[in-house]
Amino acid sequence: MSGSLPVPPPRIARLPRNRAGYPVPWFVAWIDGAPDFRVVRADGIQDALRFRTCWLCGQPLGANAAFVIGPMCAVNRVSPEPPSHRDCADYAARACPFLTTPGMRRRDSRLPDHAAQPDGVMIARNPGVALVWVSRTWRLRPDVGLFDVGQPVETRWYAHGRPATRAEVLASIDSGLPLLRAEAQAAQRPEQALRALDDMHRKALLLVPAGAVD
Repeated sequence: MSGSLPVPPPRIARLPRNRAGYPVPWFVAWIDGAPDFRVVRADGIQDALRFRTCWLCGQPLGANAAFVIGPMCAVNRVSPEPPSHRDCADYAARACPFLTTPGMRRRDSRLPDHAAQPDGVMIARNPGVALVWVSRTWRLRPDVGLFDVGQPVETRWYAHGRPATRAEVLASIDSGLPLLRAEAQAAQRPEQALRALDDMHRKALLLVPAGAVD
């Protein structure tokens, strides 16, 4: 296992590892004997819901459920993926190469033929900041195939594998907001959509860490 990784919680420590030493999350598809972290295993989302299991370790969830999301999901309060345990989500936010390396881009080459894009409108960027959103009121929205992350009981912002500063979080929100505005302007009722977005934006700003030292 790579010495640069944080110490995993026990449930993550029991997972298999890839050649680089990274724990392989429960949801990951194994293709030709190797894990492809970009691809969700068959029926992964359905099984996570049916058995109420952690998206990352595969063990039963408790009352608290944690989503690992980006700042734009903090604005619209949806996630394409099911929730995890809080400690599993914290580990992912601190250890995942994509989440801890702002300059890293998504790899789309050589995806399996059966791979499909997640539901919703995907924002194909690395936001540079990850948010662990802990909720007890989450639910699936079958109309859009996304998860309503509910009202947070706790939020933890990360960047570069450590707690994010206020400046980092605000910069990520500001850089991604034009993408959501473009979607709102393309809606059937753009003025109404833009007003709703402004309201969601204001609520998201209340979650930005106030006491972080830049």
